[in-house]
Amino acid sequence: MASSNSNSTTDLDGQVNVEDLPITFKVKYIGSEVARGLWGIKYTRRPVDIMVGVAKNLPPNKVLPNCELKVSTEGVQLEIIAPKASINHWSYPIDTISYGVQDLVYTRVFAMIVVKDESSPHPFEVHAFVCDSRAMARKLTFALAAAFQDYSRRVKEAAGEEEGGEGATPSDSITPTRQKFAIDLRTPEEIQAGELEQETEA
Repeated sequence: MASSNSNSTTDLDGQVNVEDLPITFKVKYIGSEVARGLWGIKYTRRPVDIMVGVAKNLPPNKVLPNCELKVSTEGVQLEIIAPKASINHWSYPIDTISYGVQDLVYTRVFAMIVVKDESSPHPFEVHAFVCDSRAMARKLTFALAAAFQDYSRRVKEAAGEEEGGEGATPSDSITPTRQKFAIDLRTPEEIQAGELEQETEA
């Protein structure tokens, strides 16, 4: 399925609907860090700072891997295009992603929290990606929001709350325990303002 990018400049900051998925973004993978919580910019901020710091100090012969990040209703797939790596593609099922946000300091960075095995001492991981533009980071956030929306609809249907009675049979792999996820669609400026409010209330 070839997607034409001719009009992408005009709708880059626009909404993404479930019908638009899957969408593939060309990004650079910054890396992953342990997160201390499930959702919230407060859990992605520090790890992003750490990862960006490391990335900025890479030796000249080391570069961030160029990847294709595909957001679909199934989740997020990542494929490393260059440099060649032994493990060059992996995926995060939608029910393991708990949070996605456009970073408020590095506005071209998209970060998401992935839940690994709950029995792990550090079950939450922040993965960060740098996009070509701030608008693209925003679109990526909207794409994940659309995937979340679709997933929560399937969870509701699986729970027997038939909304239209289309007789949809969602896959049995949806675990109700994992229904909590969040996406921050506020702009970096709005998040910043919100964080300041929270700081003063605390």
